[in-house]
Amino acid sequence: MDSSGVVEALWDRIQARDWSAVADLVAEDVVVEWPISAERIVGNKNFVAVNSEYPEGWSIRVLRIVADGNEVVSEVEVPHDEFGVFRAASFWTVQQGRIVRGREYWTSVGADPRPEWRAALVEPM
Repeated sequence: MDSSGVVEALWDRIQARDWSAVADLVAEDVVVEWPISAERIVGNKNFVAVNSEYPEGWSIRVLRIVADGNEVVSEVEVPHDEFGVFRAASFWTVQQGRIVRGREYWTSVGADPRPEWRAALVEPM
């Protein structure tokens, strides 16, 4: 499986809640950083646990995956029944068919409201 296929499979397996299959795609010593909340997930078991223990009510929609060799970027939308809609831009490094490093920027839609000085220059989405 090429690098983009690994990341596509990751999101598919997370959506399916197939946690053992997720673990198969992630290196034992993976490091995934979440700069927005200033957290670092170290290790395969912790990565799977963080994802599997998140409160139910969510789904994942992959918006795009772009790859250049071992480096893959994914953008996903994650609506949650109770918490609203989240977006994540994720930067993955894949080696030998497994994710070895990630840096994800998670935010909720509308969490960073437009400043007034920009109002005349932009339009709402």
